[in-house]
Amino acid sequence: MRDSCVVLIGAGSAGVGLDTLCDLFAHRDDLAGATIGLVDVDAPALAKVERLAQRLNAASGAPFTIQASTDRRALLPGAEFAIIAVEVNRLPLWRLDWEIPRRHGVRHILGENGGPGGLLHALRTVPLVLEIARDIEALCPDALVINFTNPLSRVCLALSRYTRLNVIGLCHQIGAGLANVAQTLDLDESEIDLQAVGINHFTWITALRHRRSGADLYPTFRTRLALRPPTFEPLSRRLYDAFGLFPATGDDHLGEEIGWAWETDPLAADTAAAVEPALFRSQQGLKEMTAAALDEALHDDDALAALLDHRSDERIVPVICGVLHNRLQLELAVNVVNHGAVHNLPDWMVVETPAVVSRAGVQPLAVGDLPAGCAALLQQRSAIASLTVEAAVHGDRQAALQALLLDPVVNSYTAAAALLDDLLAAQAGYLPTFAPT
Repeated sequence: MRDSCVVLIGAGSAGVGLDTLCDLFAHRDDLAGATIGLVDVDAPALAKVERLAQRLNAASGAPFTIQASTDRRALLPGAEFAIIAVEVNRLPLWRLDWEIPRRHGVRHILGENGGPGGLLHALRTVPLVLEIARDIEALCPDALVINFTNPLSRVCLALSRYTRLNVIGLCHQIGAGLANVAQTLDLDESEIDLQAVGINHFTWITALRHRRSGADLYPTFRTRLALRPPTFEPLSRRLYDAFGLFPATGDDHLGEEIGWAWETDPLAADTAAAVEPALFRSQQGLKEMTAAALDEALHDDDALAALLDHRSDERIVPVICGVLHNRLQLELAVNVVNHGAVHNLPDWMVVETPAVVSRAGVQPLAVGDLPAGCAALLQQRSAIASLTVEAAVHGDRQAALQALLLDPVVNSYTAAAALLDDLLAAQAGYLPTFAPT
């Protein structure tokens, strides 16, 4: 295998930065001789990650060349893989995305990737990711771009619409869905073949089989699901009853896409309560835990050794290895432009489907039609995503308002217009395309 070059943009980020670095070293035999480029605009955070990478490199017999820079343009030339995992002042702005719509009576879930919060999240991240993409187009146009930046579907749609790059999006949420199914069936995850189709954070389980026997597990799943307590994924269960397929996402992220999700979530239902979603708190905890683990590994050899062979649940590095070694491996969830993979969804839409990874790249499987009702819910989301991308790229308030008015999470024109004004004003310094000319 020829030496390769992998550039991680957002190397200092909590969670994915450290996970990806550890995964690269855990797969060091597959990647021996590679150049690993670490990029982050936070110079102190980048310096720590670079020091850790050098320590891991020394401990593992130096299989890699490690480079680091706050200037991505210095490391991108010649890259075969460019990973984008960036955010804009994530937790403080997420708090505004959550709180401001609630002041206007919007009963939303999480406020991260759907509803008003998902809109503002995209207005911040899409312009940044497109800036990065322009540098990739100029310096390594043939690279496989792996996007991990949320809102994933909307960011990937912007990249497909406004660049010529080869882009996929990856997310770990399918793992949570598989774990839920395995727990319900009382089977090991390795015994289950699951196919899920839809959009990121809103996929439907279209096939559920026993890996060895090929038996259809859906009837058993329905029977055993009925025995679980009513607090277990109540939103997913309602959708299953109504549409005939079980969502593979889990209620938190799924609830961002469903207007009546608040009926199963007391936290969302009470907009007057001064509370935060559990996921918000867990992300803060993850940031602190990651920082502590990194600091410990910089000074403690035992902690370093524990990281050296640690493999996360992320699929970024396994996909890279699959391309380099022509593994023809199946990935359960890859975000790509549809191009007919799901017959009754728009060709231009970014869908999350199974895909095969080989030297030819990442090829989605043709999965046919979704049931009409399931497809209709996703088609609605595709229209919102399209308007959101146009709003983000052009600073178009009208498109942003239209996206809100189409969103089932928002049930009032007055609230939509007012909360949009409030969010744009509160985050003006982070919305470059909306800046006054």
